[in-house]
Amino acid sequence: MYEREVAQELDIYLQEFPAVAILGPRQVGKTTLAHQLMQRLMHSRTPSGVGRAARPVLYLDLETPADLAQLGDPGAFFSAHADALVILDEVQRLPGLFAVLRGVIDQRRRAGVFNGQFLLLGSASMELLSQSSESLAGRLAYLELVPLILTELPAAPTPAQNNLWLRGGFPGSYLARSDAASLRWRQQFITTYLERDIPLLGPRIPAQTLRSLWTMLAYEQAQVLNAARLAASLGVSGQTIGRYLDLLCDLLLVRRLQPWAKQSSKRLIKAPKVYVRDSGLVHALLGLGTLDALLSHPVVGGSWEGWVIENLLSSAPPTTQHSYYRTAVGAEIDLLLELPGGALWAIEIKRSSAPTVTKGYHIACDDVGATRRVVVSGATQRFPMAGGLEHVPLQDLMCELQALRSAHFA
Repeated sequence: MYEREVAQELDIYLQEFPAVAILGPRQVGKTTLAHQLMQRLMHSRTPSGVGRAARPVLYLDLETPADLAQLGDPGAFFSAHADALVILDEVQRLPGLFAVLRGVIDQRRRAGVFNGQFLLLGSASMELLSQSSESLAGRLAYLELVPLILTELPAAPTPAQNNLWLRGGFPGSYLARSDAASLRWRQQFITTYLERDIPLLGPRIPAQTLRSLWTMLAYEQAQVLNAARLAASLGVSGQTIGRYLDLLCDLLLVRRLQPWAKQSSKRLIKAPKVYVRDSGLVHALLGLGTLDALLSHPVVGGSWEGWVIENLLSSAPPTTQHSYYRTAVGAEIDLLLELPGGALWAIEIKRSSAPTVTKGYHIACDDVGATRRVVVSGATQRFPMAGGLEHVPLQDLMCELQALRSAHFA
């Protein structure tokens, strides 16, 4: 199960680093994971099995005035709780804290206290990374928490898979009592981000403009970015589109899949492909509340592609490099995974349960020197295909990647 694996990875990072940051969008479960960690630590036994391990845990939500007030003098606060694991939620709200954390960590290191001191939770990745990269370099590990993925479903039969694809992975949406209730949850989630969460981060962007851009991106799911066309549609500059996209990527709501960057003799497409990361948000932005509505909509192929990519990237080892490949004459690979050890998987994504690939895919595989050629589709059986291809069900391929991920943390 992905949740269990993430908890195990969190435990490993806390053993190896003074501070760990869990990144993820709002409502994805960061706080729940932190509270589960608190329970494990507060109820763990000593190595002898007698009594409880003496490890207090403190949790502060920096969006709560009372908790924020406790950090009026952060140095004094941390000194008073030197034996505790301190969990700081929405830590990007207090950017000056990172320099203080560095001093505390270094002081404790000189005193022989090393790892597992701070757990930082953040919902704005680039802002948190930029704030912490200089102050906490070498002292902080990052772990991204994503919405529910396919391998978290028991056995994941086709109806459950389709339900996860339709509703997306945010627990409040996936677990809703009906498709209509799920759609309402996602629509409120989008509104809350636009009207409350994004203004709290500081950018003065009209909510309707950002909603329009987000909706345009949903319509163009899995397409190569055309910033000029988006800018013309919104009546803004290309630079403004880039800034808005940076914000949505920062909030872990949109992904820019970069093109293959290694040397090639072919003329390559250089712009990124853009995806709204959660499939349920794609469908909510387009008003698609049922599977029938989704299957009859032109976005169905792009939505499926984006959903498959998010599931695969969430399962892959953290050092995996990912990109897509497309030449000016149409040779294309939907997803390239450069895995630890040098293996290069070329993944073709199809919605049809009877998938076929074009000659351009094989040409692209030869161009990049792919070591494995894989098709992922709506089919649930594993079988060989012509031209050295293999069809692998999504859940099976995710399990392969998760095994490599587990080996990375062994």
